[in-house]
Amino acid sequence: MASSLAHSSHKPAPSVLVLDQLHYTFEGWPAVVKGVSLQVAAGEVSCLLGRSGCGKTTLLKLAAGLLEPDRGQVWVQGQPVAPDPSRVGLVFQSPTLLDWLDVLDNVLLSVSLKRRITAADRQAALELLGRLGLAALCHQRPWQLSGGQQSRVAIARALLLRPALLLMDEPFAALDAMTREDLQNDLLRMCGEHQTAVLFVTHDIQEAVYLGDQVLVMQGGQLQHTHRLQAKRTAAWRYSADFASHCATLRGVMDATVLAPSTEVAS
Repeated sequence: MASSLAHSSHKPAPSVLVLDQLHYTFEGWPAVVKGVSLQVAAGEVSCLLGRSGCGKTTLLKLAAGLLEPDRGQVWVQGQPVAPDPSRVGLVFQSPTLLDWLDVLDNVLLSVSLKRRITAADRQAALELLGRLGLAALCHQRPWQLSGGQQSRVAIARALLLRPALLLMDEPFAALDAMTREDLQNDLLRMCGEHQTAVLFVTHDIQEAVYLGDQVLVMQGGQLQHTHRLQAKRTAAWRYSADFASHCATLRGVMDATVLAPSTEVAS
């Protein structure tokens, strides 16, 4: 996936996230990320799909500013990336909630790390929890919640400061199928309302097809295939022949010895 920005000294076009020819190597190991470029627009969900060990999580950490690339650049809203919950929200596979805080204070943690919490912050957190179906649980401790409820708290915490970019690393992988579907719908609704750009890492083809405006297949540290979708995300579509066709196409790409070049497919 070639980049036209690699040799430019100017800031990139106004996509929320721009990764420009990223390379990264852990010391003593072969390269993990090799010349990856991509862009994610406001309100767009881009899914990184690939097998374990292909470099997806490392790329996400580079996008978050948690790792510094050996070469290449990361831009968020036209500025070099830096870890900042008001610009970039992070949700990992484990919700990483603090057991000694209740649900409300876990959501407010993203604020407390930056400044003093205000009454307006508390009200915004309560409203967000209400929209995620957790209003009655705001004073519960994390250990009193189900896995799906804990994941909702982590999403609320990441979205409280309304970041332009949300980065998610297999956040629903450990959940049962029905809870995972509910959370996928919650994510699409919440991010659609605020036009949040999302980069979502998964190894689940069905999840990538349901969530992704574009699905980026990663193999051996490189983006090998881009699959674009235009679909109305509904329960009926999830079980349609069209949905199954997209899944089959991506499975074929992942299974192929020589992956197909980037394509665009609309449904």
